Amino acid sequence: MSKILWHKTTGRGPNLVLLHGWGFSSEIFQSLVERYKQSYRITVIDLPGHGKSSDVDGGIDDWCAEIIKLIPDKSTLLGWSLGGLLSIYIASKLTIEHLVLVATTPNLVNKNNWKIGMKNEVFHQFASNLKSDSTKNLKRFVNLQSKNKTQVKQLYEAIQKYPPSESALSIGLDILLNSDLREIYKSINIPKSAILGTLDTLVPDTIEDWYKDNNTKTYILRSGHLPFLDEEFELPKQI
Repeated sequence: MSKILWHKTTGRGPNLVLLHGWGFSSEIFQSLVERYKQSYRITVIDLPGHGKSSDVDGGIDDWCAEIIKLIPDKSTLLGWSLGGLLSIYIASKLTIEHLVLVATTPNLVNKNNWKIGMKNEVFHQFASNLKSDSTKNLKRFVNLQSKNKTQVKQLYEAIQKYPPSESALSIGLDILLNSDLREIYKSINIPKSAILGTLDTLVPDTIEDWYKDNNTKTYILRSGHLPFLDEEFELPKQI
């Protein structure tokens, strides 16, 4: 059964779509929307079972099918973390203008032929902590990513107000753990940008060389897993 995900569009200019990460909601982009709404027509979307959106059963195919319905023509698609992984998949199915990945990897966990991801046990510990008390641990995670007290307070309130469903956490975790989109990423022939943080413990900035080898403009900030909250963050222009 088709379900329309919660979404909101604001501003004027070229279309820009923002997809958030696992466990959060589109509220995390509040400061980014305020900053760029005079330059872009921005659409934020709550992922299935996150924020104000209903659950969507299935996996990456089903989630992306619902998201695609809400993406305007000629959009720049910016995805952060899990949202970035979904954005890669979407960009292989839908014509977009520019793919912008923030703290994103096409393959999160290390494998025999991939050593620039997270160790399996580290990821499972992180996931276990989130699933045991998502609100408490998301707050702790945010506190480690930003020194801006006003910003942290706003994010705390959003996390408290819109906790993700257990089903969404489980499906999102499965997507993160089992998706290997390296070959799909290589096949995407549009302008691509990747923004990484030197202090990111989930997506190491050592992935920069892989992105460069695959026709991607890279930007490195001295930040953790939330580079778009950093004062130095700039939305990349289309190449």
